[in-house]
Amino acid sequence: MRADAARNLEAVLTTGARMLALDPAASIGAIAAEAGVDRRTVYRRFASREDLLAAIYDSRLSAVEDVVRAARFTETAVPVALHRYAEGIIEVNRAWPVELTRMRAEPSIQDRRNRLTSEVDTFLRRATDEGFLRADLPDGWASRLLIQLLHLASREDMDAPRAADLLVGTFLGGVGAR
Repeated sequence: MRADAARNLEAVLTTGARMLALDPAASIGAIAAEAGVDRRTVYRRFASREDLLAAIYDSRLSAVEDVVRAARFTETAVPVALHRYAEGIIEVNRAWPVELTRMRAEPSIQDRRNRLTSEVDTFLRRATDEGFLRADLPDGWASRLLIQLLHLASREDMDAPRAADLLVGTFLGGVGAR
């Protein structure tokens, strides 16, 4: 893909994610105009609104996969890996603010999402085994809490590293070993 075509595609996808998060009924024409491309350019790439949504979800999921790889859950100290993960996911949430309920229901990406969830859950078990998290919490509690903290931190009016600092401190201090 040519560099300008790649830039246009990225602009359409990130603009689409932002606009659809604010208004799920946003038209492809409005997304194209906001992204600075012709509507026909979008329709040449995406036959329908659903195809555009699928591409946005795929791009978000690819970004999350990159974050999980960069966190290095198995070989990095738990607090460092957690911070890398939190900072990366905060940035993904801000760049790709798509409505996640629809993403979870999209069958074509469910396997990828389940694999990522499994990797995070394995990391949280490691954090528990190493004494960073309490072992007496109900199954899945730390994972659900982390998800909620990520949503909160993503909405904070601070840069991603500071928001990740706040999240990690809250997470490890709030559910950390006594």
